[in-house]
Amino acid sequence: MALKAYERRAHDLRRRIDDANYRYHVLDDPQISDQDYDALLRELIDLEEAHPDVRTPDSPTQRVGGTPAAGFPPYVHARPMLSLANAFDEDELLAFDARVHKLAGIDGDIAYTCELKIDGLAVSLRYDVGRLSAGGTRGDGSTGEEVTANLRAIKAIPLALRDAEVALPRHIDVRGEAYMRKSDFARLNADREARELAPFANPRNAAAGGIRQLDPKMTAERALSFYAYAVGEIDAPNPPQTQSALLAYLRALGFRVNEHAHGVPSIRDVLAFAQEWEAKRDALDYEIDGIVIKVDDLVLQARLGTVGKDPRWAIAYKFRAREARTKLLDITVSVGRTGVLNPNAVLEPVHIGGTTVSNATLHNQDYIRTNDIRVGDVVTVIRAGDVIPRVVGPVLELREGDLPEYTLPTVCPVCGSDVDRPEGEALSRCTNATCPAQRRERLRHFCSRGAMDIEGIGDQLSAALVDTETVRDVSDLYHLDLEKLLTLPRMAEKSASNVLAAIERSKSRGLARLLFGLGIRMVGAQNAAILAGDLGSITALAAATEEELLRSEGIGEQIARSVVLFFAQEPNRAMIERLAAAGVDVTAPLRPREPVGVLAGKTLVLTGTLPTLTRDEAKDLIVAAGGKVSGSVSKKTDYVVAGDDAGSKLEKAESLGIAIIDEAGLQALLTAG
Repeated sequence: MALKAYERRAHDLRRRIDDANYRYHVLDDPQISDQDYDALLRELIDLEEAHPDVRTPDSPTQRVGGTPAAGFPPYVHARPMLSLANAFDEDELLAFDARVHKLAGIDGDIAYTCELKIDGLAVSLRYDVGRLSAGGTRGDGSTGEEVTANLRAIKAIPLALRDAEVALPRHIDVRGEAYMRKSDFARLNADREARELAPFANPRNAAAGGIRQLDPKMTAERALSFYAYAVGEIDAPNPPQTQSALLAYLRALGFRVNEHAHGVPSIRDVLAFAQEWEAKRDALDYEIDGIVIKVDDLVLQARLGTVGKDPRWAIAYKFRAREARTKLLDITVSVGRTGVLNPNAVLEPVHIGGTTVSNATLHNQDYIRTNDIRVGDVVTVIRAGDVIPRVVGPVLELREGDLPEYTLPTVCPVCGSDVDRPEGEALSRCTNATCPAQRRERLRHFCSRGAMDIEGIGDQLSAALVDTETVRDVSDLYHLDLEKLLTLPRMAEKSASNVLAAIERSKSRGLARLLFGLGIRMVGAQNAAILAGDLGSITALAAATEEELLRSEGIGEQIARSVVLFFAQEPNRAMIERLAAAGVDVTAPLRPREPVGVLAGKTLVLTGTLPTLTRDEAKDLIVAAGGKVSGSVSKKTDYVVAGDDAGSKLEKAESLGIAIIDEAGLQALLTAG
């Protein structure tokens, strides 16, 4: 069928705009002016508005659109996005090369690919039949956050692959780094300061925050960039066999690949490359904190495999931390979500590695005392990993006079409640869960998926509820009504009704998730489930002594002490009473003290990626069958359940003669006993 004139024009406009984007954002070789580009895009927008049938998912007009997301669903990686072990000096880099030679059984030189380690956020992009279908953050390597709409807003990421030089893959997962250029970072901060907003600390934070915006339009405003450097799954004819060829392949598909990536024949050349770029790093328009070194041969990479979450065939060579001297003007204390008192250094502003630093971490009381850091000192400050400023210590020869030692306050600087510092621990904590300094983060945590799962209450709404004092502690959520919610900024009636419905649904989550949501120190999801099943109600838990709590398997002295201390605080008890009065379920079915089920008394260890079950799903099945899941292999382990890319746990199980089964073997155990 012959195409209509407007269909031909839409196709031609998309081709020209895509080509302009590719030349500008990938090749750094713009061929048309901004005015001409805007005119083409405006014409395409108008044409698609008039003829919606010609709008395609990969149209340039669809990079930013749709309504803001209420949150981010999980993004499960087809293959794990591995982390990297670090080398901090020449000896550690040579030791890496020696390990590769030993594992590979190779005597001669091994070829490597060297890539600049760009300081941004690792993301994965899934393309099916040449079109971007989904994308997510790295997360824990197995599961991240699905942020497809935000990634589509980055113009350096192609919505459709180019097929000019290579055959398109049927499916491909492309991994790379979303980052912000220094020049764009400077413009962003200048704009924020002009609007009397706080500037961002560094480009990485601005990039990471941009990827996690709930509104893709906000992501687009960050002007983020992207470099591709790896693939996960790939279904393509004649896939590349070396890392160097893979980078060329990605470039041919239309991705921006770092132009400084370089293949070298030996580890000696790797060292020379690293030294060269440590000296030249400031000449770049983006931050780098090291070099990534990969075995060039992809077949050899697969043979070398991984250990834990680190590949044996790659390593990150980290540049030396940057440092400077400045004066410590004051020490302030902030209070975190779980009540941790964090001492922070207030510094005379000093320029370190492209960033002006006026605040730095001091970690804790022991760190301050051990390093003899005092207000008024000239101190050495480093940007560890080029991101987090840290005070190393004083320059003692420049100390003037008898400066007093610093001691953290013994009561919370925000609410005046008791501060607890258990013997042998480094951190001091406020014990009041209703402390104003903790409200935002406690509220956000309480509403999160693993806790009470109140959809619609994320960072922005949590902040608005706390800042307007609509919610002083989490029990106030259950006394909200439509009238109160509609007084908040950007809250429409439909959104408010959805939030109220989500709050009502959360009442039935049960005691285990409520305990986790309360943010009691050292009580994560697993410990919360143990306590809920053993005590049965929050009333029983609040009345329990440390000795009674210690009877629960897996609950140690520190956890028991933390729980007793939490319920000893009158504001916490009052909050619990209000939750119960509002109809929140504060009970749980009591479980038998002796485990029952086909795996009763058995200890299993999970390692690697299973074909159909996630780690949490496998763990739930084992626990439901009466078994225990341990994080480490020992002589007490009965079975190791091994999936793909199993690491050192599998090796240890083999050395101890422990039974090793796969997912099918686990299912057989669960079925047959």
